[in-house]
Amino acid sequence: MVRVVTRESWGTALRRAARQHSSLFALVLVAALLIANIASLPSFASPGNVPGELGTLAPFVLVAMASTPAIVSGGAGIDLSVAPVMGLVNVVFVVYLLPHGFGNPVIAVPAMVVLGGIIGTVNGAMVALLRFPPVIATLGTYFVLAGVDLDIAPDPVSANQNWTDQLATSIAHIPGAVFTVGGALLFWFLVRKLPYHRALLAVGGSDAAAFSAGVNVSVVRLLAYTIGGMVAGLAGLALTGTIQSADATVWPDYVIVALAAVALGGTALSGGRGGFVGSALGATCVFLIQNLISVLGISVFYLQVAYGSVLLVAVVLGSNLRGRPTLVMAGEST
Repeated sequence: MVRVVTRESWGTALRRAARQHSSLFALVLVAALLIANIASLPSFASPGNVPGELGTLAPFVLVAMASTPAIVSGGAGIDLSVAPVMGLVNVVFVVYLLPHGFGNPVIAVPAMVVLGGIIGTVNGAMVALLRFPPVIATLGTYFVLAGVDLDIAPDPVSANQNWTDQLATSIAHIPGAVFTVGGALLFWFLVRKLPYHRALLAVGGSDAAAFSAGVNVSVVRLLAYTIGGMVAGLAGLALTGTIQSADATVWPDYVIVALAAVALGGTALSGGRGGFVGSALGATCVFLIQNLISVLGISVFYLQVAYGSVLLVAVVLGSNLRGRPTLVMAGEST
């Protein structure tokens, strides 16, 4: 019996590696950008600056994480409202909670996470139960929240001294970002241990097949938007720690950042594959690109060009590296 051994091409091997490790490209890019940033500004990695840099990074990472579940759930799922939810939490916390004695983290953190979760649930109900197109539903929420944000804080409102400034620096010598980003990652780790996670991936991969297997597609998708809203609420607190004010003009910059980061992190925009770790890596790439542009003295107007380019590159690479679905003919395998 003759055994025939075939050698797979580089392209096939690369696609296989990309399918197995969808965030590999983002990880490599993070390493390259980190080296470039340190080479351009050695103090970037100095111990005294690391907590502040991580604090600035945290809103990028959290808003990308918040966008991930809706996309993973498939059905052209996308949540454009995570950034304005972050903005709403920022202005509500500074304008209402802090001055009235409710700014204590024991009260504020659960309240703001629940607020984000409620808005996410409303989005999820419109998408999963009322069958509104996700872009239309969340774009409507985007505009509503944008108006509410501006109504609450038409001008920036400085925050009184409060505990959130430690989120952008250190808490007991530990970078505050460890608690915000780490809390979201721990939450996602627990979600991955639940049957819900398998159902989420199944629905994102093929909602018809998941429905045939007995999965409640509507509930799974609704909860995906709820999870995204909760993480967006946490992102609002991280943003407050960074800017120490209520500012309704800051969060719009994070809309394209979130989409670019999710795509760059290896989440399939068609659904069915992705997670928080990949989105965190993608957000880190975007943050390092922004920092590098600033260090090199390049005009800030090129930031949008950089964000759009990153999004396009991520989509093109994702399409080519992962390959297109192919039919499995009798006697063939993929």
